[in-house]
Amino acid sequence: MATEQSFNILDPFSSIDLNISDRADGIKGWAISNREVLEPIKSVFNSMIVSIEQALLAVPPLVMLLLIVLIAWQAAGRRVAIIVAVCLSVLGFLSPDAWQLAMTTLAIVVAAVITCVVIGLPLGILAGKSDRFETSIRPVLDTMQTIPAFVYLVPVVMLLGIGNVSGVIVTIIFALPPLVRLTSLGIRGVNESVVEAARAFGASPSQILFKVELPLAKPTILAGLNQTIMLSLSMVVIASMISVRGLGNEVLRAMGRLDAGKAIVGGLGIVMLAIVLDRITQGIGQSSRDRGRQKWWHHGPVGLIAPFITKKRENSAANTVPTINTERTNEA
Repeated sequence: MATEQSFNILDPFSSIDLNISDRADGIKGWAISNREVLEPIKSVFNSMIVSIEQALLAVPPLVMLLLIVLIAWQAAGRRVAIIVAVCLSVLGFLSPDAWQLAMTTLAIVVAAVITCVVIGLPLGILAGKSDRFETSIRPVLDTMQTIPAFVYLVPVVMLLGIGNVSGVIVTIIFALPPLVRLTSLGIRGVNESVVEAARAFGASPSQILFKVELPLAKPTILAGLNQTIMLSLSMVVIASMISVRGLGNEVLRAMGRLDAGKAIVGGLGIVMLAIVLDRITQGIGQSSRDRGRQKWWHHGPVGLIAPFITKKRENSAANTVPTINTERTNEA
């Protein structure tokens, strides 16, 4: 039988018990008994992860490597494409299973980043437009960023169980704040005179948003997207503690067995994947000034193919005109 302690004004914490642990156990019991309420959400995320993973694994590794290199070339230039090709080649040769594990990790990261964009971009726009909403959402974002990553695991597992879906939910919570903050910052950083000029020319609020504010805020928003992707990758190893598959799980198993070789394979694989995604997103965030005032279709693989398509169209148009004139002459 526990002895009751007398209240001490100098040490009130030892004599007052709010029974927070017992209440938390009650929440846990409610969550376990009502898991079917969250089952539709779990099935949506599970189908998203499985679809992305199957699509990535259906393509042969060499073809997928070439596709990613071409995307990097188009987005960030030839030098970045060479870096991406080297990183992916190193990743593939780390071990026979490294490529498949990397695609599983990439599927989890892509699912988390897509959800972060769907949730974070509207929230960031709204925070950039409304001071009241920005003030109310700031403590939530501060909490999401300051709570240690391990703390997220307990409530998510309590509600959804273990597996890839729980890993995606944890990753979303961990990686969402930078996108919301930097989207709001980008919207607020747009020159007010440009907005006023667009409004003076009769542009509607939606036209101002999509044709003025978002294009001018694009570098800042893409910087937030880059941070979200990097945080998602950093969460891969921690999320592997709740049975999330991929390169992070390889690192966790290696730590449990003190296997330095497997740990190096998993760690280097995550590093190579992070370099690839970082370089591509940075290239997408480049402005037209950084590209020498060129449009995106003026360089890269599309820039090489576009002149041939244009020339073919011009030749076909030139060949059809004399035929029409000849037919008109015969009718006359």
